[in-house]
Amino acid sequence: MSNEEYMREKEAVCRKNDDISPRLYDEYGVNKGLRDENGNGVLAGLTNISKIVSSKFENGKKVSCDGELWYRGYRIEDLINSLGDNEPGFEKMAYLLLMGELPDKEDMAEFLELIGECRTLPENFDRDVIMKAASEDIMNSMTRSILTLASYDRKANDTSVANSLGQCIRLISEFPLLAVYAYHAYNYNVHGNSMIIHRPQKDLSTAENLLMMLRPDKKFTATEAKVLDTALILHMEHGGGNNSTFTTRVVTSSGSDTYSTIAAAMASLKGPKHGGANIKVMQMMEDIRAHVGDLTDYDEVEAYLAKIIDKEAFDRKGLVYGMGHAVYSLSDPRERIFKGYVEKLAAEKGREDDLKLYKNVEEAAPKLIAKKRRIFKGVSPNVDFYSGFVYEMLGIPQELYTAIFAAARIVGWSAHRIEELICMDKIIRPAYMSVMEERSVPIEK
Repeated sequence: MSNEEYMREKEAVCRKNDDISPRLYDEYGVNKGLRDENGNGVLAGLTNISKIVSSKFENGKKVSCDGELWYRGYRIEDLINSLGDNEPGFEKMAYLLLMGELPDKEDMAEFLELIGECRTLPENFDRDVIMKAASEDIMNSMTRSILTLASYDRKANDTSVANSLGQCIRLISEFPLLAVYAYHAYNYNVHGNSMIIHRPQKDLSTAENLLMMLRPDKKFTATEAKVLDTALILHMEHGGGNNSTFTTRVVTSSGSDTYSTIAAAMASLKGPKHGGANIKVMQMMEDIRAHVGDLTDYDEVEAYLAKIIDKEAFDRKGLVYGMGHAVYSLSDPRERIFKGYVEKLAAEKGREDDLKLYKNVEEAAPKLIAKKRRIFKGVSPNVDFYSGFVYEMLGIPQELYTAIFAAARIVGWSAHRIEELICMDKIIRPAYMSVMEERSVPIEK
């Protein structure tokens, strides 16, 4: 019997002995996924970093409302609108989330200089680490690089707040390089294409460097840079309860180092239920294009969406990807903001028909889902609905989608790591109730 055959045989044994009846979760009041039937998370901590609002109390009754996202006491809409056309918004919001206050001109200049100085890798790191065993899975490649970077840090295990803050800022600066270089190495080793490695430029923002390093000709437009900068801001933080940020706090609470903590967060984010959602949106849209004659025809798009929801088309799971969110119901504020930038970029790229397809799906899907599904709250497009479309228009390959998400979310992870170090001194250790049957060892065995 081969190893593969053995594992398949033993899978049945595992399934038999590990299966727990859903009835027991109800009987013991255990919330699967730490969420109740309405999707509300079990309260696990307090934070000053961000806030998500999806409902409010009116006359003593909880009612859904348009979603709100706050960074350090500021509404995300106000922060985005306060930025100048050429202002490095990602860096400014990173300072806000890390330090807890908006920077003045002197603070911003010092922070930008620090980011620029840290936007480099150890000598020959790209050759000796990133280009070795290149993988299509850019997230795995980045995680390996993050753990390897610890070997170049003489104070890797120093978990003091000041040292951890410095390590986080260096990782924030290095993430774009780890992502883009890993993609180029994969593209070269696996596809046999040419590999051109551009060094980052200190006078460019994070968004501008990402575009410059990715493209052979280094060229990008102001609109492209602004849209990517906005995408990074909207993805950089989303409360302490999302899976990867909670992972950050759990691992931090154990006393682990910054590199191990961020690597654990990366492992969480790469899961398709978390960071890979926009890729599923893109695959779904490609399927719609292949089966709908006129992308601008609302009725035709609606009819095919009905087949997807009825599990008759696409992946036959009955899901419209990019629709709905674990917290938001009426609207996702990030999607509302992003949509305006998407329209500008689509006009610049001549992709109005594709944009019309997205708008048709955005309009039809909530109506169809409400009609065909039993739902506890409203369904609206989330930020991932448009982000994949934006990345495609920017020429970013799908292998990098989740990595770009990580290059933004590293800021939120870092802020939560610092807050956990400052505020908490207990390891996070939830309880599991055992429902196993006690048995006696058979004599014959």
